[in-house]
Amino acid sequence: MKKKLVSIVLLCVLLTTWMSYGSQHVVVTLGNDLNQQQRQQMLEIFGVQEGTVKTLVVTNQEERRYLEGLATERQIGTRAISSAYIENLQQGEGISVETYNITWVTEEMIMNALVTAGVTNAKVIAAAPFEVSGTAALTGILKGFEEITGEKISEEQKQVANEEMIKTGELGEEIGKEEATTLIREIKEVVVEKRIREPEEIKRVVIEIAGQLNIRLTEGQVEEITRLMERITRLNLNTEVIRQQLHGIGQQLRDISRDNQQVQSLLQRMIEMLKRLVESILGMFSS
Repeated sequence: MKKKLVSIVLLCVLLTTWMSYGSQHVVVTLGNDLNQQQRQQMLEIFGVQEGTVKTLVVTNQEERRYLEGLATERQIGTRAISSAYIENLQQGEGISVETYNITWVTEEMIMNALVTAGVTNAKVIAAAPFEVSGTAALTGILKGFEEITGEKISEEQKQVANEEMIKTGELGEEIGKEEATTLIREIKEVVVEKRIREPEEIKRVVIEIAGQLNIRLTEGQVEEITRLMERITRLNLNTEVIRQQLHGIGQQLRDISRDNQQVQSLLQRMIEMLKRLVESILGMFSS
């Protein structure tokens, strides 16, 4: 009986330790203007229960600190709704992002911006209870990452990361979101890895990579991207870590694209097979 009691106590201690360990590596940020039902909805999407993980609140004032002058008033809004789940992963696992009800900002835009902010090895879920632009999502994500790691992200990095996300979104409206995301990521990888700082050299890289991707940019778009890259190069970034994270994102996107093509190919073959079957049946009746 005593041995059984000791075993139960040890099991409880282990479970408590495990839960405590897990909770230290996860933070949830909730928009300040969510009602109780919406808060619960966010927690269910994130797969956590209130009280089991660290929960932070993000206000519209915090969002405006980084978005005013970049995003439109409509995109920023007057309420803090966007919420996020942030999990600190093991070294080498990279960054993954999922979104729910985020309509303007894409998962890849958030991933690229997180790299600029110095975030590494994190699982992120950005969500809202109804459709929002998602421009404010990055504020909560960065706040949560600081809480997990205990390391401050500089104000300059936060501002530049938000600017990158917004500029990529605006460019995406003109040339396509996937094209804009790939373009910015590949330019950034070259500029950061080679430590290019001269505006004319950065501009040359922008034009060269756009050409490689068969993307036609206006002179104004080239200038905008060049100025953004100038700001990124002035950040105190670990070039090797940044390169690895950007390369990892690129590989993820290539894998997703390959999988989508395989699924589309399979669906196309099934459609063709069904089409031939229907034609065969109709031919039997007509004869």
